Amino acid sequence: QVQLVESGGGLVQAGGSLGLSCTASGGTFSIYSMGWFRQAPGKEREFVAAIRRNNGIKPYADSVKGRFIISRDNAKNTVYLQMNSLKPEDTAVYYCAADPTTMVVVSDLVSYWGQGTQVTVGS
Repeated sequence: QVQLVESGGGLVQAGGSLGLSCTASGGTFSIYSMGWFRQAPGKEREFVAAIRRNNGIKPYADSVKGRFIISRDNAKNTVYLQMNSLKPEDTAVYYCAADPTTMVVVSDLVSYWGQGTQVTVGS
């Protein structure tokens, strides 16, 4: 019943910044842990970042620590991913994810997925 819609993807140059957003509908957003995953061509989907429903613990993949920031605004039913100092290896389709039970860090345990948004980082 929960629908997730990502936006904000696009083309940026290496070293630049890009902000993604994911807006949820059809559920009570505040009870869900949220996360972001990404999948590059020829690669498996990998965890990027997650955020607890109370905006507390925010785990990040080692590859993005210090560069990406996850946040949420429950009043807007939206989770964000601010990406800074982008690298060509960040190029991927980025997926928003939600789960009512667990922290969103394991792909196989995610209950709901967005359709994905393409992020391309030029060199």
